Amino acid sequence: MKKPYYRIGFTAGQSAELWERWKKGEGLKAIGRVLGKPSSCIFSHLAVSGGVRRPSRRRSRLALTLAERDEISHSLVAGRSVRSMALALGRAPSTVSREIGRPKKT
Repeated sequence: MKKPYYRIGFTAGQSAELWERWKKGEGLKAIGRVLGKPSSCIFSHLAVSGGVRRPSRRRSRLALTLAERDEISHSLVAGRSVRSMALALGRAPSTVSREIGRPKKT
């Protein structure tokens, strides 16, 4: 009977160490020995982005922050208008209206 295959990737810490070692010029086998993985796993991880580390993800400055979403929620309960909420937040009324119309995640 064939053994089931489980893909075990890298933790965030392992990935960070991998990229730091790659940047310093260490080889695939040397990095693999440190992380306890075969060099083929190291290669596969690096090959996805062509050996160049991707920049970390950031939210757009145009996206509403959690504090702004919370303020909109409290203002709705208080019965304030969309325009007054937008004025208080320094945002366009359409942005606030879109946020109100978004489906809620439960």
